[in-house]
Amino acid sequence: MAVSDREARIRRVTWVGLGVNLGLAALKFAAGTVGHSRAVVADAVHSLSDCATDVAVLVGTRLWSQPRDVDHPYGHARIETVVTVLLGLFLMAVGIGIGYDAVASLRRAGGERPGLAALVAAAVSIAVKEALYRWTTRVGHQVHSSALVANAWHHRSDALSSVPAVLAVGGAMVLPAWGFLDQVGAVAVCLLIIQVAFKIVRPALGQLIDAGLPPADCAAILEAAQQVDGVGHAHDLRTRRLGPGIALDIHVEVEPSLTVVEGHDIAEAARRRIFDLFPDVVDVVVHVDPLGQAPEREPPARR
Repeated sequence: MAVSDREARIRRVTWVGLGVNLGLAALKFAAGTVGHSRAVVADAVHSLSDCATDVAVLVGTRLWSQPRDVDHPYGHARIETVVTVLLGLFLMAVGIGIGYDAVASLRRAGGERPGLAALVAAAVSIAVKEALYRWTTRVGHQVHSSALVANAWHHRSDALSSVPAVLAVGGAMVLPAWGFLDQVGAVAVCLLIIQVAFKIVRPALGQLIDAGLPPADCAAILEAAQQVDGVGHAHDLRTRRLGPGIALDIHVEVEPSLTVVEGHDIAEAARRRIFDLFPDVVDVVVHVDPLGQAPEREPPARR
């Protein structure tokens, strides 16, 4: 997929998400205020925070889609990973804020009983945000965008956060003496948001510190290189992610009697085969060693 097509699809789904989030935030804030529900108002803040993450993705696409230059020979794809980390941290901060406000409110007077408007708004939010999550995450996986998938999880967490809000408001309406359920629902929202944020941030941080591919993927790449005519052995594979792409270095051993040109041709064949079999690979460096005479290197330490 061309870069321009990829970024156009990311922007299209994000613009739709931004519009939906603005509408839902206004709906839930009004319904939560009129219906006297702290959980639904907290849910409205979460929807509003999704607007900020939508903007971050829209701005980020302009940056990470820029071509390579002298200062950035590997391109700007890591900007997408940085945006993903920021989205996750922002989501975590929102969850902590909602939880703190809910716990603090438990110490205050009970307040008014939540009304039907709050219940309806939360139920509508579940349906709309779950549909938006499914669409956004499908596009995110199709274009291999970690930032878009992270933003999709913001939509899913908004849908999930509305579930305890519905239960809390419904419980408080049926059992007025249990008005504290509204605050408990907001705390449940907080925990769900923090859990999702952790799942977003952890793999993105791994990319930023150059974590390699899983062993199974590395084994498949080595096997592909070794199947090239003229390659006696492939070893010393190093991999890292550049946004949605993969960069790797690999050593191949060839017969020592070959000319430099012949060795180069074999290395180029291995390089093309890796590109053909692994579409996510965007950069390959192949080093040629004489068969059976490659320098011994200590294997990477296992954690």
